[in-house]
Amino acid sequence: MGGERKAYPLRVDPALWAAVERCAASDLRSVNAEVECLLREALKARGVKLEAPLQVRRGRPPQGQGDA
Repeated sequence: MGGERKAYPLRVDPALWAAVERCAASDLRSVNAEVECLLREALKARGVKLEAPLQVRRGRPPQGQGDA
């Protein structure tokens, strides 16, 4: 996956979008992150295996691995 994201315009029923917004707010996520989470959960429920998502490390790099 390499950290790249695919942009895709999505047309959604307003009531469905409002429900996703409420779920995102209650989970303290952006709507985009909530949609990704819901898609991953739906695919997992169908038995579809995905590659592990790229984990973004935050904070300081371990000693000796930062910019010199």
